[in-house]
Amino acid sequence: MSQALRNQCTTFVPGNHLPTPAETFQRMADWCQAHQINHDVYGEGDFLQAFEAKIAALLGYEAALFVVTGTMTQPTALQLACMARNNPVVAMHPSSHIYLHEGQNYQLQNRFSVLPVGNPYQTWTLDDLKDWPDDIAAVLYELPMREIGGQLPQWDDLEAIKAHCQQHNIHLHLDGARLWEAKAWYGREYQEITAGFHSAYVSLYKGIAGLGGAMLLGDKSLIDKARRWMRRQGGNVVHRTPYAVSAAMQFDQRLAQMPALFERTQQIYEIVRAYPMLTPNPAAPQSNLFHLYLPVSEVKATAIRDQLAKNHQIWIGYPQQAALPNQSFFEWYVGDHLLNMHDDTFRSVLDLIAAEIA
Repeated sequence: MSQALRNQCTTFVPGNHLPTPAETFQRMADWCQAHQINHDVYGEGDFLQAFEAKIAALLGYEAALFVVTGTMTQPTALQLACMARNNPVVAMHPSSHIYLHEGQNYQLQNRFSVLPVGNPYQTWTLDDLKDWPDDIAAVLYELPMREIGGQLPQWDDLEAIKAHCQQHNIHLHLDGARLWEAKAWYGREYQEITAGFHSAYVSLYKGIAGLGGAMLLGDKSLIDKARRWMRRQGGNVVHRTPYAVSAAMQFDQRLAQMPALFERTQQIYEIVRAYPMLTPNPAAPQSNLFHLYLPVSEVKATAIRDQLAKNHQIWIGYPQQAALPNQSFFEWYVGDHLLNMHDDTFRSVLDLIAAEIA
């Protein structure tokens, strides 16, 4: 039902504009023709290798591998790190995607064991990692951290973790599903952010708005091993071209847009301050992703969402239940919709939400 309601809306708050399949495929066809793109065959092809090399150079890695899904990418990188150290222990925040949203594949497939690090509602520090006395093979850090509203660790805290992992032969892996959104707040180049991470995963549809797919980055030895493991997992699809083209054709444009999206997020926060019943998390934006808390349950928030969709053709997203029974939140990614929305239009949306809460 929610998808049907969304489809009838004309105003959207979170996310990027989603073209129709016909529009997407036409643009891809035009781009392929203009750039003389040929299909890869089982991952081998000039275009795909050039795109992999481009991402590797941008992030400061020796090699990159296109992978169909992030869920296939990250456990593989961590498993390889554990195998290299003959140690199955991986540390990560309890809000990590692997821990929450991947059906415990790491556990059921006997790939590694997870130690949850830090407070579930805050970024974690080296002290949190040191609280575990265990020998650790690998550490995963997500930048920014989606489940806590796009928060990022302070730069010095991140550098301390990098130094500790280097000193103790711990493989440090970057969950960079939204890495593209981290640069604006840090004010640092991507290579400076990724320096010290032995491997990294980046998404080609989150932020970039491709059809899907991911890149795994690391040294050539890691990538060569990962390529074999992707085949073992059924990830060796005959053509990666459609996914890669959908990302490559707009990659530079999307990256160039990130500073404007963060600036718009700061403006959005200023507007939200006039609505005391609505609480953003974090208190100040650290990326162009945040959570907006409402003083109502998820059931009530869903009813509010549906009313705005039915009566005003406005889509505000998917609410989630918070810890308190009468509290819920929406995850709002500041993308094309909010970037191009007039402030008065955004205020009218907040007015409608506030009226429904009252």
